[in-house]
Amino acid sequence: MAIGTERRRVGVLTEAQVDQGLRRYMLRVYNYMGSGLALTGIVAYVVAHTGLFQVLYGSGIGFVVMFAPLGIVFFMGRRMEKMKVSTAQMLFWGFSILIGASLSYIFIIYTATSVVRVFFITAGMFGAMSLYGYTTKRSLARWGSFLFMGLIGVVIAMVVNIFLQSTMMHFIISVIGVIVFTGLTAYDTQRIKATYVESDGHAVMVKKSIMGALSLYLNFINMFVLLLHLFGGTRD
Repeated sequence: MAIGTERRRVGVLTEAQVDQGLRRYMLRVYNYMGSGLALTGIVAYVVAHTGLFQVLYGSGIGFVVMFAPLGIVFFMGRRMEKMKVSTAQMLFWGFSILIGASLSYIFIIYTATSVVRVFFITAGMFGAMSLYGYTTKRSLARWGSFLFMGLIGVVIAMVVNIFLQSTMMHFIISVIGVIVFTGLTAYDTQRIKATYVESDGHAVMVKKSIMGALSLYLNFINMFVLLLHLFGGTRD
């Protein structure tokens, strides 16, 4: 009887340790994500309110700034397992800086009040869906393929609308895009949670955290930009 009780105590203790490790892991993910967003916001504000905006977008450098983040995402996805932690961190911060530079236009087009308002709306939606993804016992795996197809559809529609310049199509794309990235927030949170392995070494854990943070960061940024298209007040 005493042996059985001791085994149960050990089992409870082990489960508690796993839960504690998972919480630390997820906290690291959110810390990276939050720090990346803060860096992006600072860079976007500085570029918009200095001569850097004219320098970047008055030359070919602007195109590099816009498309370089895509290359970084693909590179990190393919090489993350082999790269050093310091390299992964450097790429993540560099990515955040480039996104900030590419989004600097929002401080020129939209009023500061609407930018702040939409940011808090995005934060509320993101927080609610990420919490749902973290706490739900229901598997969201089926959402994955559906949301991915929705994402591809949104990207294709955006490219088409570059030529059509349809206001109605722009509105529809923004609405569908918000729905897609809201769903992806819950899906990715559950997926990131599932990647936690207690036996992972520190380096592996940190790199997993960075990749998880990158996924959530992209969901947040895209939600924010699309909501800004819908509810942002322009300076005109």
